[in-house]
Amino acid sequence: MFSFNVELIFKIYLLLFIFYFIDNATASANCRPAEYSTEEGCCPTCPPGMYVSRHCNQSRSTSCASCKEGTFQDGDNGREQCFSCQHCDAGLGLKVKKSCSSTSDAVCEVLDGFFCSDSNGGGCGAAQRHTVCSPGQYIGQRGTADKDTECLHCTDGTFSDGTSSSCQNHTKCESVGLKLMKPGNDSTDSECGEHGRHRGLEIGHVAGIIPGVILGMALMASIIIAIIHWKNKKETTPLKSADGPEPTRDQRERTITIPETIDDHHGDQRLDPAPPSSPTHDGSVLLPVHPPQSGPKDQRGVNN
Repeated sequence: MFSFNVELIFKIYLLLFIFYFIDNATASANCRPAEYSTEEGCCPTCPPGMYVSRHCNQSRSTSCASCKEGTFQDGDNGREQCFSCQHCDAGLGLKVKKSCSSTSDAVCEVLDGFFCSDSNGGGCGAAQRHTVCSPGQYIGQRGTADKDTECLHCTDGTFSDGTSSSCQNHTKCESVGLKLMKPGNDSTDSECGEHGRHRGLEIGHVAGIIPGVILGMALMASIIIAIIHWKNKKETTPLKSADGPEPTRDQRERTITIPETIDDHHGDQRLDPAPPSSPTHDGSVLLPVHPPQSGPKDQRGVNN
């Protein structure tokens, strides 16, 4: 019995909820185009550029407020806040096509080198950079504001660095009288050279080394000659006296030793070495003076 009553009560509440929902929907559907539905009934809408700050009731009408900067309302509305304006971020490849106002959203477009990947209402919500073709590819279709760049691969016997709109044929070296040095691939052309080019390079390399070797040998010979000359000059240079300045040529001539004449007991004369002379302060040498001696003279003299 109790279980039956609970089930009956639940069905009654469900029916009441359905009737309430249908009644509100009917009331909302009965609102005029310039009105919106609330719990109190239908209220006048706010105009574009404004939002509802307070709903109407039986004693007052709807209160509206202007959208703040960076927000907008593009039509009559019963919303309690405005929409946020779209931001055209240059870092995402977008720029402003039309600025945001209180009654309309901003409109963005792509920068050069980008294409739109998300179009919305005549503008662009997101962008991507154009694909750069790699070496070995050519540009089949250049990118636009709405489409990405189309890159296609070069076929055999052709090449491209990725920046041209078509591939070029490899150069045939034999057809221009040259020798194939390195075959081409899809990104580079063939390398051609003259016949016997390597031998010419070797000869030129040797010819360039010889002058350097000769110059180096000449430089070493000059250094050796300079060292020998310096040593010879050093050996022939007279040493200076430790007692004074080096005597001049005239002073050296006046330092000749004069032998002294001495009579011996037999009346013969002999020469004895003079005592050493003493140099003066100016470099000259003083000679010793001997007084005359008396004694036997030669056979022609008086004394004996």
